[in-house]
Amino acid sequence: MTLNAQVPPGTAASTPPRRLAGTLGPAAIVFMVVAAAAPLTVIAGTVPLGIAAGNGPAFPASYIVCTVVLMFFAVGFTAMSRYIPGAGAFYTYVTEGIGRHAGLGTAFLALISYTAVQGAVYGYIGAAINDLVTSHGGPSVPWWLWALLSMAVVGVLGYRHINLSGRVLAVLLVCEVGIVLVIDAAVIGQGGGDTGMSTAMFQPSEFFSGAPGIALIFAIAGFIGFEATAVFRDEARDPERTIPRATYLALLVIGGFYALSSWAMVSAWGDEGAVELAGTNPEGMITETATEYVGSVAGDLVQILLITSLFAALLSFHNVLSRYMFSLGNSKALPRQCGLAHSKHESPHIASVVQTVTAAILVGVSALAGLDPVTEVFAWYAGVAAVGVVALMVLTSIAVLVYFRRTRADTRIWNTVIAPAIGLIGLLALLYMTIRNLPLLVGGSTTLAAIIGVILLATFAGGVAVAVMRPHAARIDTTTDNTLEKENI
Repeated sequence: MTLNAQVPPGTAASTPPRRLAGTLGPAAIVFMVVAAAAPLTVIAGTVPLGIAAGNGPAFPASYIVCTVVLMFFAVGFTAMSRYIPGAGAFYTYVTEGIGRHAGLGTAFLALISYTAVQGAVYGYIGAAINDLVTSHGGPSVPWWLWALLSMAVVGVLGYRHINLSGRVLAVLLVCEVGIVLVIDAAVIGQGGGDTGMSTAMFQPSEFFSGAPGIALIFAIAGFIGFEATAVFRDEARDPERTIPRATYLALLVIGGFYALSSWAMVSAWGDEGAVELAGTNPEGMITETATEYVGSVAGDLVQILLITSLFAALLSFHNVLSRYMFSLGNSKALPRQCGLAHSKHESPHIASVVQTVTAAILVGVSALAGLDPVTEVFAWYAGVAAVGVVALMVLTSIAVLVYFRRTRADTRIWNTVIAPAIGLIGLLALLYMTIRNLPLLVGGSTTLAAIIGVILLATFAGGVAVAVMRPHAARIDTTTDNTLEKENI
C-alpha cells in the first residue's frame, strides 16, 4: 500500500503531500533498527535477567537460536516486500495475505505493542537519569519529569526530516556499541575470569538446562523493532535492494553483537560467578564488568551511555509509530490528517505530534498510579510488547505463505514456502513460550498476565471492528501495480 494519494492535475501545489521522502541506504536503516533494539540497554538489563532466570551461562546461545529463526522469517518477509510498497510493514503484509479485517487488527495490535515498548523505555530512562544525577550529588526528582523532558526532545526530532533522526541515532549508536565492544575486547584479551572463556553456550546440554524457554523470551525481546527496515521503505534510496539488505544485515548485526557480548559477560565472571552476580546485582553487572576489566572511567561511561541508548530507542520507536499512524491515516483507518506529510521536512509531522501526546498520556497515567518506573512500568509494558510483537510476526509469516500461495507472484519454493514455513514454526514456539511465561514477565501475577492478554485481544478485535464499520478503510487496488490505495472511493 503506497502512502501517496492520487492528485488531479493542476492541484499539486494546493494539496498537502501524502508521501514521505528520503535517501536512506542500508546502513542508515540498520542504524534505525539497531538503535531501536537499544544494544547497551539489552546488555545491561536483559542479559543479566536471561542468565539468572533462564539457562545460566548458556544464555548467549539463545541469541543465536533467535537469529536463525528470524533469518528464516526474513526470507519470506523480504521476498514479499517488493510487492507491498508502503510504510505499514507488518499490517500491510497481513492485509495483502490474509485480508483487510485481519490487516487492520494487526495494525492496531502493532500500535499498542510499540506504544507499550515506548512506555517501558520512558520509565527506564526516567529512573536512569535520576540515578545518574543523584549519584553525582544532584537533587532527586520524580522519574516522570525526566521522561517528559526526553519526550520533548524526541518529539522535536520526530517532527523533522528523517535524515536528522538518522544522524542523531548514528552518533548515539556508535557510542553505545563502542563501549560494549571495548569491554568485550578487554574480557577476551585477558582470557576471561579465573576459569577462562566460557564454553557453556556451545554445549547443547547446558542450553537445555534451567529454563531455556524463559531465556528465549528475553533473547527475542532484543530484536524488537527490526520491522523498521520495511517501515522506512518510502524513505529508502532504492527500496527493492535496500530493504532486503538492511533486514538481513540488521538481524546478523543484532544477533552477533548480543551473542558475543553476553558470552564475554559470562566469561568475565566464570559460569557460576556470572549466574550468582546476575541474580544478586543484575542492574550493576555491566558496570562492574566494565570497572573490573577496563577501569572506573569505563564504568562511569556505561552509566551515561545507558541513558543515550535508551534515548536512541525512544527516537527510533517514535519514528516507527508515527509512520504506522501515517500509513493508517492514508488508508482511512485513522483520521486522514495523520496521513499528511510536512511540506518542508517531508515527515509525518501530525502523526508524530499525535504519537507524542499518546506517550505523554501513558507516562501521566503511570505516574498518577504511582507505578515504579523499572519494576512495574518497564517490566509490565515490556511484557505487553513481548507477546504483541511475536504475535505480529506469526501473523505476518502466515500472510506471506498465503499471499504467495494465492498469487504465485514469486515461484521460488525456498523463498515463498520452505523458509517462511520454518520461520513460522519457530515463531509459534516462541509465542507459546512467551504466553506461558507471561506471568513471570509481569512480576509473577497471573491476574495481570490475563488482563494483558485480554487487552491485546481486544485491541486486535478493535481493528477488525474498524474494518467492519469503515468498509473503505485499508482497501488495496490490485489493478495498478497491485499496490495503489483506492483514494477516490
